[in-house]
Amino acid sequence: MLSRVGDASSLPEAAFISTITLAELSVGPLVTSDDEERVVRQAHVQQAEADFDPIPFDAAAARAFAGVAASLRRSGRTTRARAFDALIAAVARANDLPLYSANPRDFEGIDGLVVVPLSAG
Repeated sequence: MLSRVGDASSLPEAAFISTITLAELSVGPLVTSDDEERVVRQAHVQQAEADFDPIPFDAAAARAFAGVAASLRRSGRTTRARAFDALIAAVARANDLPLYSANPRDFEGIDGLVVVPLSAG
C-alpha cells in the first residue's frame, strides 16, 4: 500500500492507519466487478492489516467528529458525502496526528486538521 506513494521520503518515520481507513479499504474488493482488480484491492487490504495495528475510532474520536462535521458544514460541505474521510479526520484530530493523503482536497475545510499532501507513485 505504501509502495504506491511516489516519494517515500515525504512519509513520517512512524506511520499509522485508522480502523476507518481499514474499513474503507475493505470495501474496495467488494465493489469491483473486475476479478483482477478485486485481487489487487484485496492484496492492499491484507498488506495494510499486516503492516499496521490500526488506531481505533474511540470516544475521543467520536468527540472530535463533532468538530469535523461542524467544520465541514461551515465550509459548505456535507458530512454524508465524505463520511469515511470525516471519520478518518476525526481519528487524526483525536490523536493529534497529521493526516497524510494522496487526496488532500478530500479534507479541505476541516479546522485543526494538518493535512500533508502525498504524490501517488
